Amino acid sequence: MIAEILLVLTGHSSSLFPEDSNIHPDFVPLLHPGERQCLESLGLIAFRYRTIKAACSRLSQSPSRYICAFCSKLNEILKDEYESLVVETEAKILNRDDDYVGQGSFVPLSAIRATFAEWDNPLAALEFLMSRLEEAPSWPAGSLVDLLLARSETGIHRVSSIMSRLAEAVQRIWRTQLQAFVVHGSLSSNEPLATSDYVLDDNAIPSCVSGSARESIAYIGRAIGTVKALKWHNQIPSSLSLNHSRLLDTVLPQDQHAFERVIAQIRADISEWLWSNVLTMHDVEDAVDSLANYFLLQNGEFSLSLIREIDRLKQSRLTARSGPSTIIREQDLHLALLRASLGTTAQYDPNLSRLRFQLPTGPVRPLLPSYAEHSVPTLSSSRNVTEQTRFDDILLGTPLKMTYGISWPLDLFLHTSDLTTYADLFSFLSSLRHVHTRIHTCWTSLSNAQRARRRWTGLDEGGTADLEARKELLRCGWGVVRLMGWFMDVLLGYMMIDVVETEFQRLKALLKSKETTARSRSSSMLHPSSSVASQNITASASKDSIGSTSSQNLDFTTLRILHTTYLEHLLSASLLTQPALTATIRSIFEVCEQFMGLVERWGGDVLPALLIEGSIAGGGSDSVGRLVKERQEIVKDIDQNIKILLETFYEQLSTTTSQPLNVGDGSKSILMNATVANFSSVLLNTSRAKSRVERDGDTRRHIERLLLRLDFNRMFSKPGFGEVLGPAESMGILKEGGLA
Repeated sequence: MIAEILLVLTGHSSSLFPEDSNIHPDFVPLLHPGERQCLESLGLIAFRYRTIKAACSRLSQSPSRYICAFCSKLNEILKDEYESLVVETEAKILNRDDDYVGQGSFVPLSAIRATFAEWDNPLAALEFLMSRLEEAPSWPAGSLVDLLLARSETGIHRVSSIMSRLAEAVQRIWRTQLQAFVVHGSLSSNEPLATSDYVLDDNAIPSCVSGSARESIAYIGRAIGTVKALKWHNQIPSSLSLNHSRLLDTVLPQDQHAFERVIAQIRADISEWLWSNVLTMHDVEDAVDSLANYFLLQNGEFSLSLIREIDRLKQSRLTARSGPSTIIREQDLHLALLRASLGTTAQYDPNLSRLRFQLPTGPVRPLLPSYAEHSVPTLSSSRNVTEQTRFDDILLGTPLKMTYGISWPLDLFLHTSDLTTYADLFSFLSSLRHVHTRIHTCWTSLSNAQRARRRWTGLDEGGTADLEARKELLRCGWGVVRLMGWFMDVLLGYMMIDVVETEFQRLKALLKSKETTARSRSSSMLHPSSSVASQNITASASKDSIGSTSSQNLDFTTLRILHTTYLEHLLSASLLTQPALTATIRSIFEVCEQFMGLVERWGGDVLPALLIEGSIAGGGSDSVGRLVKERQEIVKDIDQNIKILLETFYEQLSTTTSQPLNVGDGSKSILMNATVANFSSVLLNTSRAKSRVERDGDTRRHIERLLLRLDFNRMFSKPGFGEVLGPAESMGILKEGGLA
């Protein structure tokens, strides 16, 4: 009977247990209750072992390499530990070991039961695990590793040990796929880690791999795969690939710190090689210059020509007859882009082909500008503004987005979020330039109209009884356009000189200092005697850095941090991170557009012609005409609204100097989830915080200079500015503007 029990424990069938772990009914009367309990316990162990072996045999036929590796490791564990225990027990019984054979003649079932008691929990856990695996049709590598690692977190040592070894076996197979991807840039046709576009499959990556490590894996695989696919003249050195493969052989994903350190090392090596052989500093500077020229309006002649072409396109569609020619499509905007480049420095720029306009709402039919009154926010009402104000519909009258086509290797440091930021900056700057241009056009129109009128009226504005009314209307109109033009000049000068030009030159200087640092570091490697001098150069170059990185290597991580911080400070200094200020600026633009549209509707002049209908009172009475009264009321309302808006803007801008600015850390988008296991991380965070404070101070100084320019004649700081809103007609134009 003992021999049959041992055979049952090894998975053989027996008449003692015909179906599961229940003893055959014919044997029950012959057994003592204690013997029956021991036999049923041993039968349950044997039944679970048989179930596990049968399930393992079925799962080993799976096409998944990870399931096959799991089954192979499980069979190995059961053979080395469980089956060897059965053989060892049988040998001890045959050798009449005192632990099993009582008085050298009988073997108690309790001794065998006690020997196999340690396998109760492991076999129960494995049986449940096998049933769980058979329930799902497929198990990706990430989900399988997560399941095994979760099962290993238990207080039972043998269960934890078995699950850990099974998880390690699956991770080793996953590591071979990872090596193929990050060392050779190749993907398996069966259960690949990423798509053909090098986008990682979340189910194929274990959850123990952090977000920063995932981003680095995708970056490395995409870079190496693209280099090989394009058959670049320089390929990854075999010695570097061999070194990376050896590094990966030493770690598993479950050891998060060591795994991230190895992935970070591989990424740094690949980035340095790419920087030296694929994307050079010349390419980066060319891309940065191109983005600044077209999105930040650094190329002034092209940006002004583009705004005029878009205005001409709207006018041509408005004056065309009904039909397809009245609709603006994306190809029409692209043609306007090409026409705007003619005769400018952008005409022969190859980067111009990367620019495209997108209409998020599809093809549109342009509409006439609205002359309705707009809401005028005050300081108290603007405090409740929390949503960001959009400026992408001012240039065309409908949402318009400029895009920049990036391809490899530019996408190694330019992200979609960066291009979105550039598009937001272009929307704001182009809207500002558009309104500024229209104000100048309105000024020219008013000057031409007055010059033509003075040919007939002499030194006055004509009229008889309404002479004073016409003079007051003209002076008020000139005051409005003068105030609008002055504010747009100040704001545009601040944006283009204090913000865009300053930040752009600072970025260029940082890139040059980083390049000098890298060159000095490489020369010190060739000439060790000059290492001290090179360290001094590195220290002086990194002193002016943004503080987002402490690495002296000029790699893509450093470049991306510099560029991201550059964009964030552009946003903060341009006031786009302040919802209340952007809402007020948008209202100022709308009021300016309303006044320019009215002047165009009135024929380019605020005064009605002397002999047209409505210019004089009916019946020949000596009174002011209807048109003069109507226009006078409209212009006065606009004059009052623009002054209220400018005062609100000045007060809001004054409060921002005493509040924390929304200036983010440029390294967060890249190194948010990175882990550094040494003391240098503390110094790195300290330097970043110090640098953020310094850049915050620079932004505040920019805003303070803008406040000084706005209040250069104490127009806003004088208590009497609010009184100008009422009796403006009793003041001269010089006194009204604060010049007298």
